[in-house]
Amino acid sequence: MNDEGVNEAAILLRSLGEEEAAEVFKHLAPREVQRLGEAMAKIDKVTHGLIDSVLEKFDAEAGQHTSLGGDSPGYTRSVLKRALGEDKAKHVLDRMLLKAGDTAGIENLKWMDPPAVGELIGNEHPQIIASILVHLEHDQAAAVLTGFSDGVRQDVMLRIATLDAIQPNALKELNEVLARALSAGDTAKAVPLGGARTAAGILNHLGATQETAIIEAVKEIDADLAQKILDEMFVFDSLLEIDDKGIQMLLREVQSESLVIALKGTGEELQEKIFANMSQRAAEMLRDDLESKGPVKVSEVETEQKEILKVLRRLAEEGQISLGAKGGEAYV
Repeated sequence: MNDEGVNEAAILLRSLGEEEAAEVFKHLAPREVQRLGEAMAKIDKVTHGLIDSVLEKFDAEAGQHTSLGGDSPGYTRSVLKRALGEDKAKHVLDRMLLKAGDTAGIENLKWMDPPAVGELIGNEHPQIIASILVHLEHDQAAAVLTGFSDGVRQDVMLRIATLDAIQPNALKELNEVLARALSAGDTAKAVPLGGARTAAGILNHLGATQETAIIEAVKEIDADLAQKILDEMFVFDSLLEIDDKGIQMLLREVQSESLVIALKGTGEELQEKIFANMSQRAAEMLRDDLESKGPVKVSEVETEQKEILKVLRRLAEEGQISLGAKGGEAYV
C-alpha cells in the first residue's frame, strides 16, 4: 500500500468507531498495523470534503466485490496482485500456504522490536538466524542485522542469498529454537523463501557502509551471486524513491534514446516523475518519442534499464546522489 493509500485507510478507520476500527486491526499484519497506527496518530484536522471523498472511494471499491462465490483462489490472487504488486503478492500467497499455527513462534517475532528479536536469536547458528529473518519484513530484518557484528551480519546475508526453500523439518527446528519463549509447530509443505531478491530487499534497508561490506564479502565467495544481489537491489521502478535533484543529475548522464526504450512499459507515475524533472520542451519531445516508438522487445527494455541503473549506482558511489531506500543519506 502506498502512502496515499495508507493515509486514506487511516482516515477511514478514524471515521469508524473504536470497536469497529479495532476489529479491522485484528485482520492486519504487524507492519500494516504499525503503518496505519502511525498515520492515524498524525491525523490532525480533516475536512468533511476529504472524509466524504474517502468514504465514496471505499463505497465504490466495496461495491465492485459483491459475490462471495466463484473462483475464490483466483479472486484472492487477483486482489493481492492489484494491492501489493506481482512480487509481493506471490510472497504473501506463498506464506498463506502455511497453516496459521505452523509458524506461530516465528510470526510472533513480527510484533517484537528488532533489538529484542536480535537478543533472542543472536546466539543461534547463522543458518538458523537466516532462516528466521527471511520470514520478517525486510526493514525489520535489516534492523535486526544492524545489532550483529560485521562477521555475523555478512555470514547471515550470504546464507539468506543462497537460501532457496525451507523444508518441513527445518521449519519445525526453527520453532523449536524459539520454544523457550514462544510457541512452536511444524508444517507439511516447504515454502520458497530467501534468495538474491530477499537478500537485496534487506540490504536496501541497511546503511551504505554495511551494504558495501556485505556485498564485498559475498563477492569473495561467489561473484555471480553478488552481482545477482546487486541486480535485485534497485529495480527501475525504484527511481520513484530518488528525489528530484537526484533524478535531474541522472538524466544529465543518460542518452535520450536509451531513456525512451527504458521507459517503454513503465507506469505512468514513474514517467510523470521523469517528465517533471525535465524542461518543458524536453519533456514534450520525450512524450512524443514514447508515443511514436513502436513495439520494443522486453529484453531490450531491461538492457537499457540496467544500463541506467549502473549510472545511478556510480553516481551513488561517488556520493553525488542519495538512494531513497538507504534512509535519506545526505548529499556531499
